[in-house]
Amino acid sequence: MKKILLAILSGVLLTISWPTYGFPIFLFFGFVPLLLAEYQLRTANMKKAKIFGLSFLSFFIWNIATTWWIYNSTALGMWIAVITNSLLMSTVILIYHSVAKKTTFTVSTLFLICLWMSFEYMHLHWEFSWPWLNLGNGFADFISWVQWYEYTGTFGGTLWVWILNISIFKSILLFQKYQEKTILYRAAVKNGLLIILPLSISLLIFYTYEEKGEDIELVVLQPNINPYTEKYNTTDQKIGALLHKLATEKITDSTDAVIAPETVFADNNKLKRFSYSIAKNTGQQIIENSKKAHFLGGISMYDRFRDPRRVHSQTNIIRENDFYDDYNSAFWVRPDGATELYHKTKLVVGVENFPYQSILKPIVGDAMIDLGGTVAKKTTQKEREVFFTKDSLGIAPIICYESIYGEFITGYVRNQANILAIITNDAWWGNTEGHRQHLAYAKLRAVETRRSIARSANTGISAFINQKGIVLDSLSYEKQGALRGVIKTNNEVTFYAKTGNFIPRIGLFLTLFIFLFSVTRRKKPLNI
Repeated sequence: MKKILLAILSGVLLTISWPTYGFPIFLFFGFVPLLLAEYQLRTANMKKAKIFGLSFLSFFIWNIATTWWIYNSTALGMWIAVITNSLLMSTVILIYHSVAKKTTFTVSTLFLICLWMSFEYMHLHWEFSWPWLNLGNGFADFISWVQWYEYTGTFGGTLWVWILNISIFKSILLFQKYQEKTILYRAAVKNGLLIILPLSISLLIFYTYEEKGEDIELVVLQPNINPYTEKYNTTDQKIGALLHKLATEKITDSTDAVIAPETVFADNNKLKRFSYSIAKNTGQQIIENSKKAHFLGGISMYDRFRDPRRVHSQTNIIRENDFYDDYNSAFWVRPDGATELYHKTKLVVGVENFPYQSILKPIVGDAMIDLGGTVAKKTTQKEREVFFTKDSLGIAPIICYESIYGEFITGYVRNQANILAIITNDAWWGNTEGHRQHLAYAKLRAVETRRSIARSANTGISAFINQKGIVLDSLSYEKQGALRGVIKTNNEVTFYAKTGNFIPRIGLFLTLFIFLFSVTRRKKPLNI
């Protein structure tokens, strides 16, 4: 029972540390109770099933308490996401348990840190990608604590969290073994410094950083269209009229761009006829009386064809020799009427892609995990598209879920994006932590790239975020309207934007090295 309570305590501590209601200080010792329970079971030479069960209990509590809101979109999708992620996290602890039985405390805990980072890194790249609970995201609402993300990305936060947890864990074991108060005093000083020093560096950066670049004026639109009752039951013409009305209230001769949310136009749009679409015409009408404004909006489109030679892994099959590609796209309208398109690349699992189709389709058929919206497979593009104004302002058209991926976003920066534009529709989850967490994570992207952000969300929260990750202005959830704001451009490329996720790549190498080292050794006695 004591070990079960320790596992529950870890789940609770991790939960109350998470944005946007939590306090991240709990992250620094949230894993300690679980590690103590694992250590006690290891010393008692208990079966691995008990280790796995306790770990699953901790991580299930954390996952269900922080991402339950997926249920508002789909009960099945929520349970799959929560259970799968809990199982994967528990597997990390189980592998650590096996290695710890054969190596020293220092080697095994280093392995745990590297293995967890490798797990998070995998979540950024495999087809069941769900990096929502990657530990570095936990500081999203306390952005002044992690200004050094411009060098490390969120994996710097993951490393910070694990170093503190391991240090506190070791201090407790030493005290239990020797019962000396000096151990506690030294631990308090050491662990205090491990928190204070990175925090002090971040605060120094935060208060001395000066935003770079020129001022630009943008307008973001928030039409507040309910995706379940209105979005797919109205016409693009009505949507266009609403966007025109909202934009007219805010646009000026100084406005550089007007931004509308993801798939705001979703009325049976054909890719081949985009040049004649209501979406494009609406964009032109909105900016026609402005001196230099451009229009950026979201659109759902499809391209139907019969040529089997064009079929690829993301193509949807209607019947024999009848196919279509489905797109979640951003479109750009220039003052002269010229247009560009970007097709979303990072897709929501199950909704916009069929993960490991060649393996799973023979098993489950065409069933998909419905996390909201359409369940058709989406067609993507590989390149990070950047839309440019006539004044060489580069705007990154980031679509919804893509904003969760830090290294992915750096691709826009390397392609000369001066600012980031996030267009999204978070209404599937209702008025829950889902949309608030999504906004909070956007602040991390601002720090990592030192790019200001203009965020247009269908039902909110639309916002302007500066290069330090501070929300300058926002339009609350379920409020219809528009925001006009001035943010700064930036041409400088941060260290993180140049190098990407170098920390987990190093961690992955160490994980493999230590694991191979451990499996060739005989069992070693426990030590601290």
